[in-house]
Amino acid sequence: MATAGNNLSKIDPDKLPSATGMRFACVVSEWNEEITSALFKGASEALMTCGAARHDVIHIPVPGTVEITFAAKRLCESENYDAIIAIGNVIQGETKHFDYVCQSITHGITELNLRHQTPVIFCVLTDNNIEQSRARSGGIHGNKGVEAAVAALKMAGLKKIIR
Repeated sequence: MATAGNNLSKIDPDKLPSATGMRFACVVSEWNEEITSALFKGASEALMTCGAARHDVIHIPVPGTVEITFAAKRLCESENYDAIIAIGNVIQGETKHFDYVCQSITHGITELNLRHQTPVIFCVLTDNNIEQSRARSGGIHGNKGVEAAVAALKMAGLKKIIR
């Protein structure tokens, strides 16, 4: 398991670009809200720990994971954000729906990163069961939302360097 022995919530703000003055949008799926709310909380708290103002971390709810890409695309087109974090949770079920949703969101976020100037960070848990999701959204493995916030900061910093 890739996260075994890793706590995703450990960050050192001194080793990251400052989030002061930056704006972030978090597109958050309402599906599996227990998990996605916890991921958003981890991401927003990490961004604020690194200097972002509360009003510069925007929460954009969407019904499900597939809908994340539409909202993220519109946010990219606005050019009002330094980075966007796509937050979702897909849990394996009895049908192939899991595969289609995972493929759709992965492809969609990749396309957004190739077509737009705003980095879109993948914070979509794709787990076998709810216990794995809980372990990665504030449980024994920490919070993947924090890791996504770190990636957003690093990519926003990179975006400024390469302009």
